Amino acid sequence: MNPPSPLDEAALARLVDRFYERVRRDARIGPIFNAAVHDWDEHKRLLTSFWASVALRAGSYRGNPMAAHRPHPIQAEHFDHWLALWRETCTEELDEANAALMLEYASRIGRSLKYGLGIHPQARSFGVPIVGIEQS
Repeated sequence: MNPPSPLDEAALARLVDRFYERVRRDARIGPIFNAAVHDWDEHKRLLTSFWASVALRAGSYRGNPMAAHRPHPIQAEHFDHWLALWRETCTEELDEANAALMLEYASRIGRSLKYGLGIHPQARSFGVPIVGIEQS
């Protein structure tokens, strides 16, 4: 078995580029992103910086993902679909070890964002009302 290819900023930039091209065309989440992103090249640079900070510990990202997602009409299933597209793109663009690593990072970040935004489907199981979720 070949050793994993190095995960570097160039590989992350390719991953982000291919992923967001897929997102832009996606029937389910494309409309949300296309309404929110006014400069796709800048968005891709920002997200490459984000992923470099996550995966490479580059420390180059300056932003607030929670605040960036809060004003948009995002539901739990949008995160799940985003993650499915991310998984597909990682599998196509990265070797198996790096794809698994990037998927694990994305899964953890997605869970945190869903909880932080109060849209996690299991949020009701804690018995605490969460703003934005109808209680039955």
